[in-house]
Amino acid sequence: MWGNAQLAEPNEAVPVQVRPRLHVLPGGHEDEEPQDVLSPMVDAAMAGDQRALDGLITQIRPLVIRYCRSRLGRVEHAYGAADDVAQEVCIAVCKALPTYRKLGRPFLSFVYGIAAHKVADARRAAARDRTEPTDQSLDRICAEAGPELLAEREDSAQQLAGVLTVLTDKQREILLLRVVLGQSAEEAAEVMGSTPGAVRVAQHRALSRLRKILATQR
Repeated sequence: MWGNAQLAEPNEAVPVQVRPRLHVLPGGHEDEEPQDVLSPMVDAAMAGDQRALDGLITQIRPLVIRYCRSRLGRVEHAYGAADDVAQEVCIAVCKALPTYRKLGRPFLSFVYGIAAHKVADARRAAARDRTEPTDQSLDRICAEAGPELLAEREDSAQQLAGVLTVLTDKQREILLLRVVLGQSAEEAAEVMGSTPGAVRVAQHRALSRLRKILATQR
C-alpha cells in the first residue's frame, strides 16, 4: 500500500501552488500552516486510505521538487536530476510513513530529512562520476595548490594525476567538491556528512600534502 501512491512522472509540470497554501520559512522551506493542514491526511494515509496517501503526495511533491532543485543546482542536468531525486523522495516517504509517528517530529521535517539524505546521495554519486581527474579539474586543483604548479601543468599531467591518487579518498573528494565543482564548505559538508569547519581543515591539509609531495618530485 505504502509504495502505491500515484506519483507523477518526473518531467510533468509542477503546480505553481498547492491548496491549502503552505508558508515559506526563512531557510527556504515551506512549513505547514497550521500542522493540521497535513495531519489529517497523514493519519488517514497511515490508516490505509489510498486517496489520503495520494493527496498527501500531491501536497508534498512540489515542495520536494523545489527543495531538490535548490540543493542540486550545480549538478549537471540539474532539473532532470533533481526531479528524479524528488521522485525517489516521494517513494521513500510512502515506504517510511508507518514509522513517522515514532520520530516525534513535524511531518514536513520528516519529509525534508528524507530529501536531505537523497540529495546527499545524489551529490556523492555526481562526485564519484568525476573522480577520474580531467585536464580541467587538474588545472583547478593545481591553481589552488599554487601558481607554480599550474605553470608546470602541461609538462607533468601524468605526475599530477598520480599525486591525486596518493591523497586519501576523503581528501580527494573534498578537493573535487570544493575546487573542481565549486561547492561551498557548507555544501561539501552536507555531501560528506561533516561540518564546514572540518571540510576547510581537510581541504587545507590536502592542499598542503599536495604541495609537499610535488615539491619532493621536482
